[in-house]
Amino acid sequence: MMIKNNKFGFNFKHFRGDLFGGITAGIVALPLALAFGVSSGLGPSAGLYGAIFVGFFAALFGGTPTQISGPTAPMTAVSMVVIAGIIATFEGNVAKALPAILIVFLLAGLFQIILGVLGLGKYIKYIPYPVVSGFMTAIGVIILITQILPSVGYYPKEDKEFISQFRTQAEGAIVSKMILDDSDDGVLVLEDIKKEINKIEHITEEEILKESKALATKEAGGVIGAIKILPRALQSINKIELLLALGTIFIIYGFKRITDKVPSTLVALLVMSGIAIGFGLNYRPIAKIPSGLPIPHFEMFSNFKLNSISPYFFTALTLALLGAIDSLLTSVVADNMTKTKHNPNQELIGQGIGNSISSIFGGIPGAGATIRTVVNIKAGGKTKLSGMIASLLLLFILLALGPIASKIPAAVLAGILITVGIGVMDYKGLKAMPYMPKAEVIIMLVVLILSSVWNLVYAVGIGLVISSLMFMKKMGDLTAQRSEVRTLYKEELWEDEKDTPESILKKVFIKHIKGPLFFGSTSDFQELSKQIPDEAEVVIIRLGKMQYLDQSGLYAIEDTLVDLINKGKKVLLVNIQEQPRYMLERIDIIPDLIPENHIFNSFNEALKWLKENINK
Repeated sequence: MMIKNNKFGFNFKHFRGDLFGGITAGIVALPLALAFGVSSGLGPSAGLYGAIFVGFFAALFGGTPTQISGPTAPMTAVSMVVIAGIIATFEGNVAKALPAILIVFLLAGLFQIILGVLGLGKYIKYIPYPVVSGFMTAIGVIILITQILPSVGYYPKEDKEFISQFRTQAEGAIVSKMILDDSDDGVLVLEDIKKEINKIEHITEEEILKESKALATKEAGGVIGAIKILPRALQSINKIELLLALGTIFIIYGFKRITDKVPSTLVALLVMSGIAIGFGLNYRPIAKIPSGLPIPHFEMFSNFKLNSISPYFFTALTLALLGAIDSLLTSVVADNMTKTKHNPNQELIGQGIGNSISSIFGGIPGAGATIRTVVNIKAGGKTKLSGMIASLLLLFILLALGPIASKIPAAVLAGILITVGIGVMDYKGLKAMPYMPKAEVIIMLVVLILSSVWNLVYAVGIGLVISSLMFMKKMGDLTAQRSEVRTLYKEELWEDEKDTPESILKKVFIKHIKGPLFFGSTSDFQELSKQIPDEAEVVIIRLGKMQYLDQSGLYAIEDTLVDLINKGKKVLLVNIQEQPRYMLERIDIIPDLIPENHIFNSFNEALKWLKENINK
């Protein structure tokens, strides 16, 4: 007897396949979740919580049955920028910054829900490939370079000599903050100055050290910071940490050559962690993973301050869009493998719900993960139960093995992330650069460079703007080429114009508009009045192939018509389409400039008018 799907789309006849698919995907997700959590700056537990909650609720409410969701390299890279920026504003105090960070993640989830509800999922595919390619390669570069330091066992905030370089700057920052906190609009009275001097004299070494560490961490952050500090790191390599990282990388790539039935990432995690623990090596473990169920961070609402997150609204939207792209691309992969069709808007709603709930429990944002989804499908996963089972497995590991997982070496996760960075780069796009149009290469390089050394969010925005401008220019050029001003007595006649009497041809000037008249194609049209010979008494504008008219095109037509009428020319409009006519009527071009009796449904009707009104 077949069990029918319920309203959530469950189909238990595939339970065995979903069980194996979910378990396999969960095993693959475990080391990546821990690694992405460490990379984000919030610790391994944040990555694990993200994999649990995003994975479960995105599967439950999403629109791609076989999708496995959780933290991904692109989402983690952007989250890392958000986290570092907010922590810096809270003087390096992660605990104080956490509510603001989680609110930004919550906003990203809510934005995704809104995108899905508004039905905008189908438009995600229009993001240009060069932007996506440059961004993905930049993600790989960022992960690779920033993981060099932990893979050699170097942590800037523990380098006393490096930290001491920021002592003077730290003292100045502390004093500035004291004055700013105690002053009224930047003004101090004499009594206040005396109090400030007393406070400054009692600044403790602990406060200076704390501020110095925060400044040192900020200085060494990101790609540029990691490159700057690299010479110092290479002078103090921790051989044990380096060997653990290299061993991890070797196993990940080497084990794949033996078999791909067992996740090489998990094998590397277990083998290298076992070696480190079993031989009692003096290694650096990851941050402690809390035992027990995840606890909601309701303080994110009670301590909410709009000014602390307002600079990050655009970043939250970018996170939402990036997660949407990441998820829907994975959905397409799943469709191709399962011969099914996903629901893009429902998928965005599911991802948004997952990211929103994850943020409340302290998890980092996630998206549909391609590798985990492919593993799920190959292992037999067919319905959303598989994604939910994968998340439940991770929850079980958290509850049962949390203390053991806390002993995983940080260098092992750094090694895992290095392989992720290598794998996430868009080699297809890089190899195609010599053959791609120069404009697309420029866009890809701009996004790649700006994302790597400046700001991921702004780089994507700039890439989209440049792509849009180049597209508009190209479309304008193409439209202009297909919308030339043609005179009947010089250019090839259209089929319905060939029977026009010669006596009329000498007194008529015709413009054929092909394609939309928009801001990118108005310049040539505005030259119309200058191109008309003096002997032409009538200008016919044929609009049958102009399907769209924007505001720029509308005003270009208005200016041109005014010029023509001022020169004593009669203007006829032939076969005007519905949308352009609506636009022309809105600002009274019809009937103020062009009366109804100068508008015709066909050229034959216009020709009849010409025969009756032109002096022969």
